[in-house]
Amino acid sequence: MITTIVLCRVEPSQTPKAARVLAGVEGVDEVYSDSGEWDQVAIVRVPQYESIAQVVTEVLPKVPGLQRTQTLTAFRAYSKKDLQQAWDIGVD
Repeated sequence: MITTIVLCRVEPSQTPKAARVLAGVEGVDEVYSDSGEWDQVAIVRVPQYESIAQVVTEVLPKVPGLQRTQTLTAFRAYSKKDLQQAWDIGVD
C-alpha cells in the first residue's frame, strides 16, 4: 500500500463540507482538521502510484471549497511499534 499525505487549504465557509466529501473519496482513509498554514490533512492509501495521480489530480479538484493542495508521498513508515520490534530481535 502506498501512503500519501495531502495537505489541503480550504475556503473557511466550506471546511465541514470539504472534510465530508474528502472522507468519502475512494482511497482516502482519514481526514483531519488542522491548524496552521493548512486547514485539513487527507491520508490517502492506494495500491498503485497511478491511483495517487487519479485521486490528487482528478478527484480532489472537484471537492467544494478546496483551494490548494500539497502532496507528500511516503517512502517508508516508522512507528514506535516497529522500532521496538527491531530492538527486540537485535536489529540496528
